[in-house]
Amino acid sequence: MDRGSTVLWQPPPDRVRRSQLTGFASFARAQHGAPAASPDAAESWRALHDWSIHSRGAFWTAMWEFSGVVGRRGSQTEVADDSPSGARWFADSELNYAENLLAGEPAQCALIARDEAGQRRSMTRGELLNQVQAMAAAFARAGIKQGDVVAGVVANTPEAVIAMLATAWLGATWTSTSPEFGATSIVERFGQTGARLLVAVASYRYAGKLHDCIETIGQVMQRIPSLKTVVLVDESLHASTSLPNAVSWQAMLRQDVSMAPAAARMPFNTPLFILYSSGTTGIPKAIIHGVGGTLLQHRKEHLLHTDIRAGDCVFYYTTCGWMMWNWLVSALASQATILLYDGSPTHPDADTLWRIAEKERISVFGTSPRYLAAMEKAGISPGDTHDLSALRTVLSTGSPLSAGQFDYVYDAIKADVHLASISGGTDIVSCFCLGVPWLPVRRGEIQGPGLGVATDVMDEAGVPLREERGELVCTAPFPAMPLGFLADPGQERYRKTYFGRMPGIWYHGDYAVRSRDGGFIILGRSDAVLNPGGVRIGTAEIYRQVETIGAVVESLAIGQKVGDDERIVLFVRLIPGRTLDAALEQEIRKVIRSNTTPRHVPARIVAVADLPRTLSGKLAELAVRDVVHGLPVKNRDALANPESLELFQELPQLLD
Repeated sequence: MDRGSTVLWQPPPDRVRRSQLTGFASFARAQHGAPAASPDAAESWRALHDWSIHSRGAFWTAMWEFSGVVGRRGSQTEVADDSPSGARWFADSELNYAENLLAGEPAQCALIARDEAGQRRSMTRGELLNQVQAMAAAFARAGIKQGDVVAGVVANTPEAVIAMLATAWLGATWTSTSPEFGATSIVERFGQTGARLLVAVASYRYAGKLHDCIETIGQVMQRIPSLKTVVLVDESLHASTSLPNAVSWQAMLRQDVSMAPAAARMPFNTPLFILYSSGTTGIPKAIIHGVGGTLLQHRKEHLLHTDIRAGDCVFYYTTCGWMMWNWLVSALASQATILLYDGSPTHPDADTLWRIAEKERISVFGTSPRYLAAMEKAGISPGDTHDLSALRTVLSTGSPLSAGQFDYVYDAIKADVHLASISGGTDIVSCFCLGVPWLPVRRGEIQGPGLGVATDVMDEAGVPLREERGELVCTAPFPAMPLGFLADPGQERYRKTYFGRMPGIWYHGDYAVRSRDGGFIILGRSDAVLNPGGVRIGTAEIYRQVETIGAVVESLAIGQKVGDDERIVLFVRLIPGRTLDAALEQEIRKVIRSNTTPRHVPARIVAVADLPRTLSGKLAELAVRDVVHGLPVKNRDALANPESLELFQELPQLLD
């Protein structure tokens, strides 16, 4: 492949013609006045996106109709109000999230569940509907009603999907974490919600090890007074009687399906999910997402941006504590089969997920830059060893995808795949920028902004930037903006978090560049931006270069205060058996200097055995920065490996 060209993949004309984005554009043109098509795909895309922003009411109405939302759509679309975003959407419309996901042919496969031990389960849409209705009846009998909160400490298995959909079926609100969370982390999250019922696993497996959760669940039940019942999914280690007010999953499922109430159609802006910020700077913010905004935004991203079709097998490696789980499950509404994977992605070996991709004929494969980097370092070339003929799209999120990882996907996985780097977050349970099936994939760039989402890059004064570093923002309301935070009277904390920096403009906290072609390059979190000599540098700019060095597994950069300035300190985790000698230090500095600027070159490079990460797998740059400066880390419980922080205390390399 010619690396001199920035274009790595161009969608074939027939693929563009058959895409759901093309179908939507034709529908919106005929029914709602969307712009005429142009022979130039990029021009057509810009015109369609501009229309989706400036005619937001028409766009979102067209999206409701095109995607076949089940529910009652009223006469109101976007109505200005005094909420932080400045608008209320579809205020007189009603729908039910679970009803939309469970509609369809009963005999069609709804989900496939695989685990690291090689076990496989599957369910048809009819079987899934039956179990959701049975569980909804059981939840109702346990006292759960519209407006209540059901919480889950659950693994990525069918039971988690059933419990969430049963909650939504009743018009209640679902919130979840994955089982590796400690009791304090769970209580900090669920304790804010007033949850009345807890669905929990008694144990889970990861990397071949069995982990007992009963003690953690017992502490959670004791410390959250609102919890009245715990439903134990797996009783392989313990009888349900070992916890007070415990009942088994199977006992709940024995509820007569005929006792299930009809799906509760709720107002568009009724709470559906409560998700949480990472909590690295304090108690996690409990973010409320609405029924309609979540469904409509996910339908748009699945159909128009990812081109998910009926019968596709859609996979994303995720846990139930990350918003990508919610995003994955919503693909049921597209009549797709979702594939759930529980366990380590590299157990029993690094080829595990690719064997599954071949056997299950995965159409859409979602992962993270960290996983792709690990595959590349291990020399894994799935395209050479597996039949990936069904694979059309590879998605990546969780951190910025480096230019070199774009190369790896096309060289080692599949040459004719649509690689869509996506970026958004828990804040909107969706994406600000993501894939565009009409456009070429350019090395190192996210293809474009989401339709109906006015994503841009601006300077601190609110001036739009092109090919310059700035802040990722959203300049207009859209339905998936949160309904608010819990325990936030007057929405003051919500306003300050997203609109405090630029009044009337959503400030997302990502440092980014918008390219001349309209794509996006995410440079890292704004609060972790480096500032040596007054020059702002995104950490991802450094990581992109360091990842190309074979001896380095991963890296983390911070700014260390030195007098009135700061210097860049780069921490590296090396491959087993390799040490950080003068030659490797020189190589790291040379690679960074040659591909960026002298300002990007770290003043200090330090090898460490581990790097701290949040429970969702993101590098904890701020925590390391605090330790280096002798400051307390505000919430160690938000970290998956808090013990690693000890590696950064009083390092002699940083004392001069």
